[in-house]
Amino acid sequence: MSGQLTFDLPVRTALGREAFSISSSNARAAAQIDDWANWPKRKLVLHGPSGAGKTHLARVWSSMTDATVVSARELTDQSLQVRDGTRIVVEDVPEIGANAPAQVALFHLHNELEATGGWLLMTGIGAPVSWPLGLPDLASRVQACAVAQLFPPDDALLSHVLVKLFQDRQLSPRPKVVAWLVRHMERSFSEASRVVDEMDRRGLAEKRKLSIGLASEVVKGT
Repeated sequence: MSGQLTFDLPVRTALGREAFSISSSNARAAAQIDDWANWPKRKLVLHGPSGAGKTHLARVWSSMTDATVVSARELTDQSLQVRDGTRIVVEDVPEIGANAPAQVALFHLHNELEATGGWLLMTGIGAPVSWPLGLPDLASRVQACAVAQLFPPDDALLSHVLVKLFQDRQLSPRPKVVAWLVRHMERSFSEASRVVDEMDRRGLAEKRKLSIGLASEVVKGT
């Protein structure tokens, strides 16, 4: 056989508050999550680029407040029970731009939470004004919410994210490998996830160490 057999072992992703790295690119958003009791109208939109930590922060808030987490795509008028003080996370709201029933359900959820004193956290890529919501009443409610924004990572945060992604796979590359990646890779969280995944896969398949050479090949796509 020319290569080593590889197995799709589960990746153990840490999503606790202690695993969320803070830097200048996300400190304000994290503070807004921590200050949830003072959200205007008890609603917040958390937005940022793909892989920026929206799901992580949403799960932190869910753990803090015992909130229910639901994908916007799965929303129906019967999918959630709203009581006094209910707390709900609706993830990936822009993805229901072509889903009229889900938009109607989210509109009704806004109204029910307002009537019962509940809290609502919504996540998505891009600012709410850019979300393709065709239901005008829903769009106006979403755009009236307070906003928390996650920015592309600075060096410190990208380093922390890379180390965390490697640790989730029980991998420990040398610091100089992480430093090289921070200097040369595309500055995005989605690319960090891809690079770590590909380095792990190729390292196993080709029996190679997590070296700068391997990192260079993965970043350059060679």
